[in-house]
Amino acid sequence: MNEDVTVRDVMDRAYVGVSESDDLVETASLLLEEDADTAVVLRGSEPVGALTCRDVVSVLVDGPDPHTATVSDAMTTTVHTVSPDLRIEAAADEMSAMDARRLVVTAENGDEPLGVITEHDVLRTRPLGSTRAERQAIGDHPAGETGVSPTQGAEGTRDGPAGFEDQSICERCGTLTSDLSSFNGQLLCSDCRNM
Repeated sequence: MNEDVTVRDVMDRAYVGVSESDDLVETASLLLEEDADTAVVLRGSEPVGALTCRDVVSVLVDGPDPHTATVSDAMTTTVHTVSPDLRIEAAADEMSAMDARRLVVTAENGDEPLGVITEHDVLRTRPLGSTRAERQAIGDHPAGETGVSPTQGAEGTRDGPAGFEDQSICERCGTLTSDLSSFNGQLLCSDCRNM
């Protein structure tokens, strides 16, 4: 990640804001029109909740009747906020710690929302590729090379477990492992190669 990037640099300043008393069906329609997956629920200018597409679907399945429901019937009352001056790495850490897919960016007093930052915004700050020398410098290895010697085994070095930078995800089962090899055009773990 770029160390100089702040939340302000990548946040989406155009967000959907609704009130607790707004009609749920109309709010869902607004989300579709704006191509947004979240609405910030405001009481005046203070964020008091969030309404996601998943929240709307939950009302469709579990009730109440969506034609009489309001935003307050479906919204999540937890609002995870972040300062616009926070570095992007710290925002990513907060998202991970709170298991949140988005954070509402608020002014210093925490009352007025300035925008929203999502996990996709955080991912956009990561470099897309690296040179072979850069991968080797951080311990990453090209496809098909695991970087683990036969004497190290699956646990990584003799001094301790493998770091995340020495691991990748199997393209068939999704397991995080340091034992990947190219097999029929896919990077597979030993279990999937033996199937």
